[in-house]
Amino acid sequence: MILECKSCQKKFIVPDNAIPSTGRLVQCSSCGNKWTQYPVSKNIVTEKNYPTKKEVSKKTVKAPQKVKEQKIFNAPLTKKKKVNKRTGPSIYSKEYLEKKHGIKIDGKNKNLSKEKSVIKYSQSYFGFYSYLFIFFFLIFSVIGILNLTKEIIIFHFPLTEIYIEYLFENLNNFMIIFKDAFNLY
Repeated sequence: MILECKSCQKKFIVPDNAIPSTGRLVQCSSCGNKWTQYPVSKNIVTEKNYPTKKEVSKKTVKAPQKVKEQKIFNAPLTKKKKVNKRTGPSIYSKEYLEKKHGIKIDGKNKNLSKEKSVIKYSQSYFGFYSYLFIFFFLIFSVIGILNLTKEIIIFHFPLTEIYIEYLFENLNNFMIIFKDAFNLY
């Protein structure tokens, strides 16, 4: 059913079963006007005054009056989402903080909460830069050990001589490039 506010003429779609036969107090959400709404009849009422055969024969024909129609719109109803109200204690109340987070708000427990925060911050964090530092440390360690033992490795595995010489030749070239770039600036 479509209701229309008598004050601001705004129209609202309301389910048919929302308005009982005894009527219901409704309020416009736009202007705040209140009124009692009664259900609109579902039958389409049409009044048409056409002359009958007797009136035509008597020549007392009256002009037909305006057609009075009442239309019912079957528009799709949109459902409103229900807002669930929170039940229970406020999120800043002592009960909630104690239940959810284990925080007790008393003068006696202030020292305990400070100790817990110290414990939290004393835990080490192993982040990206720590991994990067360890990666470079391992690479330089492997290259250093390879430099110290390259004669022994070449003696036992003669095919690796070419690869080890290429590796150290490329490392020397990179060192020259970095030194030149550093000296330019």
